[in-house]
Amino acid sequence: MTDHTYKAYDEDLGALKTLLARMGGLAEEQLARATDALSRRDGKLADQVIADDEKIDALEREVEEKAILTIAKRQPMARDLREIIVAIRIASDLERIGDLAKNTAKRTHAVSEALPRKLMTGLARMGRLAQDQLQAVLDAYAAGDAGRALAVWHADEELDALYTSIFRELLTYMMEDPRLIGMCTHLLFGAKNMERIGDHTTNIAENIHYLVHGSVLTGERPKKDTTSLTPV
Repeated sequence: MTDHTYKAYDEDLGALKTLLARMGGLAEEQLARATDALSRRDGKLADQVIADDEKIDALEREVEEKAILTIAKRQPMARDLREIIVAIRIASDLERIGDLAKNTAKRTHAVSEALPRKLMTGLARMGRLAQDQLQAVLDAYAAGDAGRALAVWHADEELDALYTSIFRELLTYMMEDPRLIGMCTHLLFGAKNMERIGDHTTNIAENIHYLVHGSVLTGERPKKDTTSLTPV
């Protein structure tokens, strides 16, 4: 590449990172609001989360279009090409996080009764933990720090363990009072959505490692989810 081409490529890459930063900020906000809506049974806030999901979808399309155009114009190689591939992958994970936040918000309308304090605290804690991990991995991407990304990768165990605890608690409520089965099922899927957000955060961490080192992160993912519930 000539100096002019490198400058143009850097500008294109900077534009991609700006789009991803906006996407990440929206995903964090959507997750926080969805958690709040579900734990407080706030239908109005849930509707806002559902409506705003389109903003994340639109940004993902922008990232994809910009990435494809950059590859076509600059024909990058090696590390430069990894930058673009990783940007597309991260955008996909952020879009899925947005979808899971929206799905969690939708559950709010099915929860008609006040939640037990212990359960409400657990759901709120799970949401905060998922938010913290997402923020940490986005910071690691912005800094190009594979070490910080690896720390997030290992931290997913804590989110899995918390999900398993909530899962068991909700099953107990359903066995004790069959009238709560419908509500608890929606809460189960809401909690599972948060656990899945942790998995997408882990995906991002793995892609940061690939970006920095040019190799796939080896070893089995840390998992402490002992359930087999699949989100709807």
